[in-house]
This record gives sequence, C-alpha cells and structure tokens, in this order.
Amino acid sequence: MNILVVLIIVSLIVASGFLVAFIWAVRSGQFDDASTPSYRMLWDDAVTKKEEKSSNQSTNHKNKSHGN
Repeated sequence: MNILVVLIIVSLIVASGFLVAFIWAVRSGQFDDASTPSYRMLWDDAVTKKEEKSSNQSTNHKNKSHGN
C-alpha cells in the first residue's frame, strides 16, 4: 500500500514538470506559428548565382566527357 502512495507522489511530480515545461513553451512563443513550417517545403527557393554556376559546370563537364 505504501508503494502506491510513493508512485502517486512521483507521478504528480513528473506531471507537474511536464506542465511547467508546457507553460514555458507557450509563453516563449514555441507554438505561435504552427502552419508555416509545413508549407515551407513547398515553396521554391531562389537559385543563387553560386548554385547556378556549379550546376552549369557539372553539366558542361558531363557533356565534354561523353562527346565523340
């Protein structure tokens, strides 16, 4: 019977810890924008000049190495 009292006290302490962590996360703004991250992967990123150059060089290299 004593173990039940100990387990209840421990579970209340753990639950209190999770409640404090949740309240801290809400107050610090962790849940302010829940929809944008799921749409971010669908947006096209602008191609930078450095990326464009590297893709052109790899294409040119492939064309030169496979030419007859």
